[in-house]
Amino acid sequence: MIWHKRGRLVLPACALAFALAAGPVAGLADESDHERARQALEAGKVLPLGAVLDIVERDFPGQVVKVEFEEDDDEFIYEIRVLQSGGSILKLKIDARDGTLLGVKGRDIKFKGKP
Repeated sequence: MIWHKRGRLVLPACALAFALAAGPVAGLADESDHERARQALEAGKVLPLGAVLDIVERDFPGQVVKVEFEEDDDEFIYEIRVLQSGGSILKLKIDARDGTLLGVKGRDIKFKGKP
């Protein structure tokens, strides 16, 4: 188990966290995905996962339970799943270049500071 810096448990994303200490993003589908993510981070095309998790934590209460990094035609997206109180799961799509929220799916979505 790995705890996020603010005390949140990050489960399947733990491999991602280890890789960030050494470089870019891990926990990807295969080695070529990992390499593309590393190159994108080193080239300054994407934010590091830690910065994106700070954005998610600021806006959505809960525990990050899964993180995926996707790249398609030079578009980079972090897909993050958050377990919220009551057991609902949110699926967030975040632009990896600037941290913009592209979409959110889920039931009973809770935002920090809002019902």
